[in-house]
Amino acid sequence: MSRFGSILLDRFHHPAQVVVAGFGLAIVAGTLLMRLPMATTTGESAPWLTALFTVTSAVCVTGLAVVDTSTHWSVFGEVVIALLMQVGGLGVMTLGTVFTLLVSKRLGVRARMLAQMETKTLSLADIRRIVARVVVFSLACEAVAAVILTVRFLTGYGEPFGRAVYFGAFHAVSAFNNGGFALWEDSLVRFVSDPWICLTVAVTVIVGGLGFPVVFELMRTWRRPGRWSILTRITVATTAGLLLFGTAVFLATEWDNHGTLGPLDTAGKWLAAFFTAVMPRSGGFNVVNLGEMYPSSWLVTDLLMFIGGGSAGTAGGIKVTTFGLFAFIVWAELRGEPRVNIGHRRLPEGAQRQVVAIMALGAGIVAASTYLLLVITPHSLDQVLFEVISAFATVGISTGITPGLGSPEQVVLVVLMFIGRLGPLTLGSALALKDRSRRYELPEERVIVG
Repeated sequence: MSRFGSILLDRFHHPAQVVVAGFGLAIVAGTLLMRLPMATTTGESAPWLTALFTVTSAVCVTGLAVVDTSTHWSVFGEVVIALLMQVGGLGVMTLGTVFTLLVSKRLGVRARMLAQMETKTLSLADIRRIVARVVVFSLACEAVAAVILTVRFLTGYGEPFGRAVYFGAFHAVSAFNNGGFALWEDSLVRFVSDPWICLTVAVTVIVGGLGFPVVFELMRTWRRPGRWSILTRITVATTAGLLLFGTAVFLATEWDNHGTLGPLDTAGKWLAAFFTAVMPRSGGFNVVNLGEMYPSSWLVTDLLMFIGGGSAGTAGGIKVTTFGLFAFIVWAELRGEPRVNIGHRRLPEGAQRQVVAIMALGAGIVAASTYLLLVITPHSLDQVLFEVISAFATVGISTGITPGLGSPEQVVLVVLMFIGRLGPLTLGSALALKDRSRRYELPEERVIVG
């Protein structure tokens, strides 16, 4: 890794450029592995686009698939997918930093900047400790989830020990990293009434998607909410609000839908509705047939997917922090306040511009991609918009049209997953040749808005 990191640092000067290059190289390497004959159950090489789509979905922890994971890919292929989800969840540069520490026992300033870019930490001096805690915490959460799932598969479904361990480990990695890949053709529909499976996966998805800075702060000060930072307060409050909102909407809308919650008893409906509300955070699993949901439920799911999970976590979307800050910005503007205040703190103007830029770029990318797919596919607006947001927000749930898409449509989704994982601002800054600063100010002029 030390030599690999040096090559990247020599070639690219902006930390965002290195992150983009790292993810790109991971996708290339993964595609070559998935092209090997041993990666498929038939022993034949998978088509280039199928391998590329699957690998991009795994590295970008999305979960969208054009072929069934359990029947098309061999055990080797499934293990590669799990490893790629782990790499994508932790971040190429975070893993690279760990390898550098193991080899050289020291970390340069530029390497620390790369790790800071990936983990969103605020102090360069703490990068070593933060990265180590991220890896240990991730593996610990995955281990706990894997043990619970393994025991359940053993005792509740009579799976052989080796198969139960394999299923438990794969889905624990997929859940914590918000990967969305499952080893059953119907995802987790067969476990819709099993709280051990559903709640374990759902809680693991939530923890992975909260964001490492928030998780670490909660571990330190969970008994003292008054000492929480604005980041933690907004993340926790917005996450809880969206989960309650989603659960309530799905219960109210899908209660009598025979294709989704209708056949379940009351407890099963609550469990399925909660699970379905969690997955748009970027989880990607499903316990009901999403293609049978009402269009109104699709619309709510679109909103939840677009928002996504917490910053510096494994979830996608524009992030709950962005959404929460945007709400404060709008509220301040409606009240005519010149500054955006949150509690006893003022939001910097730079952060306000970032929030607006992320919202605008995200909406623009989704709109342009939806229009493009509507032109080249026969599917309805509801279905296309759902798939586009699922790809952009790296969620992975689908109405069922993704496997039937042609090559051009698959390429569009691949690009969306790549952009969505890295973030519009990260990709934009990586493509910029250099930072530009204006050395003068122009005269101010008021314009009519609205």
